[in-house]
Amino acid sequence: MKRLHLTKIGLLLCGMLFIGAGCTKYLEENDPSNLAPDSYFTLPEHAETAVNSVYANLRFMSAGAGIFSYNFQLPEALSGTSASETGQNSDLNNLLNLAYDADNVHVRQWWNSLYRGIANANLAIAKIPDIPNMDEGLRARYIGEAKFLRALHYFYAVRLWGDVPLTIKPIESYTDPELYPGRTPQEEVYNQIVQDLKDAEAAGLPWTDQTGRANLGAAKSLLASVYLTMAGFPLNKGAQYYQLAADKANEVITHGDYSLFPTYENLHTPALKNRTEHIFQIQYSASVSDARADFQQPMLPNFGGVSAFGTQIGSTVPTRAFYNSYETGDKRKQEQQFFYTAYYQDGNGALKQLNAPYIFKHFDRAANGTAGVAGTAQSGMNWPLIRYAEVLLIYAEAQNEAAAAPSAAAIAALKQIRDRAALTTPATFTKAAFREAVWRERWYELCYEGKAWFDMLRLRKAFNEATKGFDNFVGHKFSYGPTLQEKHLLLPLPTLEMNNNPSLRPQNPGFAG
Repeated sequence: MKRLHLTKIGLLLCGMLFIGAGCTKYLEENDPSNLAPDSYFTLPEHAETAVNSVYANLRFMSAGAGIFSYNFQLPEALSGTSASETGQNSDLNNLLNLAYDADNVHVRQWWNSLYRGIANANLAIAKIPDIPNMDEGLRARYIGEAKFLRALHYFYAVRLWGDVPLTIKPIESYTDPELYPGRTPQEEVYNQIVQDLKDAEAAGLPWTDQTGRANLGAAKSLLASVYLTMAGFPLNKGAQYYQLAADKANEVITHGDYSLFPTYENLHTPALKNRTEHIFQIQYSASVSDARADFQQPMLPNFGGVSAFGTQIGSTVPTRAFYNSYETGDKRKQEQQFFYTAYYQDGNGALKQLNAPYIFKHFDRAANGTAGVAGTAQSGMNWPLIRYAEVLLIYAEAQNEAAAAPSAAAIAALKQIRDRAALTTPATFTKAAFREAVWRERWYELCYEGKAWFDMLRLRKAFNEATKGFDNFVGHKFSYGPTLQEKHLLLPLPTLEMNNNPSLRPQNPGFAG
């Protein structure tokens, strides 16, 4: 077959035809763009390479989005709980100030990255079944991993943009009718996500995987999160789906392979990647040049002089309002737990006061340095996508919503989170009080992990740091000024993509184009 060159297509689903990255060594990437799919998928090893390309795509989160900005910042900036100490990146500043439009670099890069991952997953799912002389258990596992990853990518896309193109097979020619797809109603997209995750559950995946590959615990945890989202806005599936979410989360809880780490330090201890509390992470390695993590610099104080990294940006820092809203005695607010207000000069010298809070829950001591030990300035810190703490909170929230009041098991799940934070938990709650107690713990426990914005969308609520309660999404004013509007419930589709594919129109409400 004739190979298609993406640079000549003007295709919104970038990377649709070829594997974009990956190799049999999980964290290394080669460019096989000179290979056609029909001539490539001939050996069992090619299946692993194909699936690895989808894993590698997840590292778009740490990719740059212009000067001093990175893709992971998009949901953080929109949530109102982060700020920036630098003003050089107008696209990031526009996200923080809710002034973004369809030409925003972050918006465009999220779209392109998600559809690149979907394209690579589609290719793997379509081609792996026909690879000859392959162990059938391994074949099923790789297809299951690819379906898990496709579901994950679509779950981001449908929450960010609503109706999005649903493409589940490779596009291999200029005449393919799906070359310029229209948008699919989001309920159909959610149904495909659920089906992919059910297929992943049945694919023979192990319950855990310390190498970082998709596992059964991750599939069930993500499905619980999907059901929880479907129960709320915009689908409003209600009690039945809250029960599905509770049941699925409970499968993970009762199986016994996961638990909370005893300390918050364990959350960012390299030796504890992909185990215990970490159900699924984006994989990074300090020893592989193309797989190093670039999360450290934007979270360091702007020109703070407290790290081995020469570039210390401060473009994602906590708002003081959010930091100050933690309950008295909450261990997560204590120094070098989730936050820090002082660190060592150049990473390993005398203690230096910073006079402001910064994010510590992702802090890589080896890369930045610590008392008396110089840092390497090369981070391999993984990025968490699914933690056991979130599963406990999914179960607690969903069980409460599916019943007349929280069960003892739901209260116990919440209590685990609060016990680690050294906080007391009431023995009984009303349904309404428990609902907000769980929501608060989601904001506090899962902060700066890309979760709060998606909670705001499914709940149509926003956390008010002053009252410790929850405002309606529309009309909520961030502590630093901007106010959420109805149009902010969906991102605008990127202008470039709509120009390439008119079938994407109309634009989401409230945005030009």
